[in-house]
Amino acid sequence: MSAPVPATVFTGFELADSAPFGELPDGGWIPANVTGGVHAALVAAGRLADPYRDRNEEDARWVEERSWWYRGHVDLPDVAAGGRLRLVLHGVDTVATVWLDDVELGRHVNMFRPAEYDVTRFAGTRARLVVRFDPPLAGLDPEDSPPSALLAGDRFEPTSVQRRKPTYSWGWDFAPRLPSIGLWRPVELLHDRGAAITGVLFRTRALDTAARTADLSVDIDVERLSDAPLRVRVLWDGELVAEEPVRDAQANARFSVTDVRPWWTHDLGIPDRYLLTVEVRDSDTALTRRSEHVGVRIVELDRSPDPDGGRRFRFVLNGVPLYARGACVVPSSMEPGCVPDHVQRELVRLAAAGNMTMLRIWGGGVYGDDAFYDAADEMGVLVWQDFMFACLAYPDSDGELSAEVAAEATHQIRRLRNRPSLALWAGNNEVQAIQQLRTGDLSGEWGSRHFHETLPAAVSAHSPDVPYWPGSPWGQDDPAGVNGVLDGDRHAWEVWHGLDVGAPSPLEYTDRGEAMHFDRFRFDTGKFISEFGIIAAPERATLAQWISPEELTLHSPTFDAHVKDNPVQKAELLLAAETGLPTDLDTYVDATMAVQAEGLKFGIEHYRRRQPGNSGALIWQLNDPWPGVSWSLIDHALRPKAAYYAVRRAFRPVLASFVRDDSGRLDVWVTSSGVRPVRSVLTIEVQRLDGAVIVADSVDVDVEAGASRKVWSAPADQIGSGPDRVAWVSSADGVVPANRLLFGRIKEIAWPRSTLESAFEPTGHDSGVLKLTSRGYSFQARVTCDDPGARFSDNYLDLRDGDSAHIAVTGLCGRTTPATFTARTYRGPGSGAQS
Repeated sequence: MSAPVPATVFTGFELADSAPFGELPDGGWIPANVTGGVHAALVAAGRLADPYRDRNEEDARWVEERSWWYRGHVDLPDVAAGGRLRLVLHGVDTVATVWLDDVELGRHVNMFRPAEYDVTRFAGTRARLVVRFDPPLAGLDPEDSPPSALLAGDRFEPTSVQRRKPTYSWGWDFAPRLPSIGLWRPVELLHDRGAAITGVLFRTRALDTAARTADLSVDIDVERLSDAPLRVRVLWDGELVAEEPVRDAQANARFSVTDVRPWWTHDLGIPDRYLLTVEVRDSDTALTRRSEHVGVRIVELDRSPDPDGGRRFRFVLNGVPLYARGACVVPSSMEPGCVPDHVQRELVRLAAAGNMTMLRIWGGGVYGDDAFYDAADEMGVLVWQDFMFACLAYPDSDGELSAEVAAEATHQIRRLRNRPSLALWAGNNEVQAIQQLRTGDLSGEWGSRHFHETLPAAVSAHSPDVPYWPGSPWGQDDPAGVNGVLDGDRHAWEVWHGLDVGAPSPLEYTDRGEAMHFDRFRFDTGKFISEFGIIAAPERATLAQWISPEELTLHSPTFDAHVKDNPVQKAELLLAAETGLPTDLDTYVDATMAVQAEGLKFGIEHYRRRQPGNSGALIWQLNDPWPGVSWSLIDHALRPKAAYYAVRRAFRPVLASFVRDDSGRLDVWVTSSGVRPVRSVLTIEVQRLDGAVIVADSVDVDVEAGASRKVWSAPADQIGSGPDRVAWVSSADGVVPANRLLFGRIKEIAWPRSTLESAFEPTGHDSGVLKLTSRGYSFQARVTCDDPGARFSDNYLDLRDGDSAHIAVTGLCGRTTPATFTARTYRGPGSGAQS
């Protein structure tokens, strides 16, 4: 009995350039990694200064104007009767012509689907593979692009909508203009014998979580390469559960399982998976097989009427309504082929550790690599998957482009459809919203056929159990349009841009910073917030890695080049209102960190208190593609910002939060996003920052699962007012994690002098526990380490006098001693009393 022939992956390539559409170069070849990209190869060879460093991005524009050649050799085995060889270039970025031994195999113009060629005729030879990449926008006419300019400058390339390439390539408000080129995913040779599996659709037809039973089905598409009768065997965790003949290029199997272990998000249960194997056989010979881990789960999108008006937008997993807590994911590099698997896995791990249950793959980037989805499946994090369209009007009457969109959608849907983490297919990012903003309606050619015909048809045909949503944001039954508060999801950018979010109107604010203040999130009554954010600098250490010492100052030309939001100093408008203006880079870093943390905390708490009227909050954005000042929670070096830890606390399944209204009344709410009721005793304290107690009270709470309600209240005359006050809520049993509310803005608070004591106890060669104790009230108490691999389980804490925090430290290089840790508090503008 023989086994299928394994695939061969080729990595040994060389790279050279020529003028656009030039001849194959005679010399100048340099090594090129596959996967990888042209820019990375040039940097490694010393031919290009790293575009991330200083302002080198400005000197890299020539790369996108050349033709680039890859060459390598492919050893092709002999093929018996009924056999076939397929050469698959899984990632071709973007305009490419492919030759094998001087025979042109074809031309490819889509970064988001593979190029595949039958190369059986070359069997038994060692052939030379040559790929020419032409400039990614070559041959495009701006007149063929629908009008869609919204922002000034070169952020959007109008012709880019005619090419299936990431929109962020041409620059964004968090990224430089640095369009990638090259073989960004593997090159693979597949040897088929007798048959090929071209698709597997796994479905959970019915699930009873109480009885622990499930009805399942598997549909297998099979391409015949001979006339022999074929049958398919289906194995479930290694056990044969079905065997069916292949008829009309398909086999269909249905089976039931007992004692089933459903797939859950990590907060609701265990994200259990099973190994599904399908095997195509010809008599006693296994011709081909495919194995993948799948989960037994049912995901639905609840669009029922909301008693408070409008319609819900709520995910339901295995019958349990969810509050989606998470963030939006952008590519981790301007060259997505250069992102190692461990980085993608670490982003998902940090998200799960940050109490996130959903990640949205943003439509201006790329579809994720398998490593990302593997981690999401394994760690119990749902994925909202945008199709790759963002912010521009797309031609939908061009037959060639429409065919590419359909082929890309079919490929990506069939690639990802069995992922238990996959919760939603969304047509685009902000295309309908910007079209409505630009023209006032949704008529004309802007991509409507793609998002309302082609994509939903592809999802229905190939992924029938995963909901489809036309765009993000989108809502069809709201008088305010596609980004309203009564229907669908919405992007809450009115606060950052100082626009109207309900009441009071920003026209009532005489100060622009007040119109941008995060306090205005409280007027947002959206059903599901799929984007909202506040900008912040990364750690100084991250900036120092990429900015020369002489330029590492606030608003030096190089520093400003790493701030892509326009205008560069827009963040200072908000800082002036909340912290006061920074005077140097260090106070800028701390002030932006603090404002982002406080602002996102405030927004999350507001949205979660509205549960189930609001059923999700996804922060813009989780990560960064380069080392800049942006909305990310985790910077390009994978260092979490202060906001990551604030969000982690605000996203805990059980949340106690404060509301202080305009009259000065103080309320405490308890919100449960779990599956069990919350029963505990809360301790509520109002203190001065010097420790003097003003109010000390306790209250019994009993809040049902999935609910949010007010559990305690005190009038203004009982608690008083003034920026020297802070309110705390906690429970002795830990059922309700502690939280606090500052009564004043950061710039108004006279922070008392405090000191931090730290003691490190190693627990392994690369880990330990750091005990941090405060003497006096410490705001944003944080720990840093000179070991670049150090990661902390918690950081940026508020500690009262005598409070201690035990912080788990991992990722050390084995040479670290306690002396390498540094603890300090907030040192932003007006923080002179802090130490």
